[in-house]
Amino acid sequence: MNIREAYEEKEYQFLSPYAAHSRESRGRDRLEEHCDIRTVYQRDRDRILHSKAFRRLKDKTQVFLAPQGDHYRNRLTHTLEVSQIARTIAKALSLNEDLVEAIALGHDLGHTPFGHAGEDALNSICPEGFAHYLQSVRVVERLEKNGEGLNLTWEVRDGIRNHRTSGSPATLEGQVVRLSDKIAYIHHDMDDAQRAGLISEDDIPITLRMQLGGSTRERLNTFIHDIVSTSEGRDHVTMSLEVGEAMAQLRQLMFDNVYRNPKAKTEESKAKEMLKKLYTYYTDRPDKMSGEYQNLIRQGEPLERVVCDYISGMTDQYSMNTFRELFIPKSWEIY
Repeated sequence: MNIREAYEEKEYQFLSPYAAHSRESRGRDRLEEHCDIRTVYQRDRDRILHSKAFRRLKDKTQVFLAPQGDHYRNRLTHTLEVSQIARTIAKALSLNEDLVEAIALGHDLGHTPFGHAGEDALNSICPEGFAHYLQSVRVVERLEKNGEGLNLTWEVRDGIRNHRTSGSPATLEGQVVRLSDKIAYIHHDMDDAQRAGLISEDDIPITLRMQLGGSTRERLNTFIHDIVSTSEGRDHVTMSLEVGEAMAQLRQLMFDNVYRNPKAKTEESKAKEMLKKLYTYYTDRPDKMSGEYQNLIRQGEPLERVVCDYISGMTDQYSMNTFRELFIPKSWEIY
């Protein structure tokens, strides 16, 4: 028995009967030999962590476009916080932490520059539409490794595809990530909004503070404990009705005071118009995209989808530099 097989045996001993055991994975689209050290979900986690798309998350917007300060979240720090929250819940419920971590690390790989503003821009201009959760699956199935994809297991891809609020993950681990994503962004977006002076604790109704806690830290603790106590020993992962409704009210408060706040969103219209111009430019001139994307077109991929692939893969700064290079006149250099 090698190291992987011994680890798989431990899963049967220590994980919940409702957990996704590595040995019972539905597998990959392309068959591979098993690793003698790592389980299939551990390998998936590592592949995501070493991917180019994962590295680009560090320069993509979470909520605040180009914030002046070192402590505001970006898409990478959001991903790491989702992963940590999800692992905490998974450990408490005796679920498969490796699967949870792989889903969490991969759930936003397809996000555009400038967060949901970029997503809205591409969705409005591309005839086929655009959704970041579907793009995240496309990244791992098609775009990474020069068009080969990462060949991840079915369970990881299902969790990525269904991490949105309306999603329905097939595994409990996917359900953990789906809830953890929502908890993470409410928690850290509130923290960032308080730092930016957009909202204060006094703006939160006293009834919510009494129920959930008087600080972002206390509320995070409440959410995690509620999921664990409500889901322990059950075949699905959920919140209690009371805390779930309170979190929905807190989320609505964030939409009213932060996500739609003109101060936080003042540059969004510019970002959207910039990405739309880039989309039009590259659909008219696909030869200006890098070679790997031109190859996708030659392989029969729709032009509009490949242009979305190219633009959504850009970081905030790269898209701005590209726009500047293409559309802003340069000063003459006179010698």
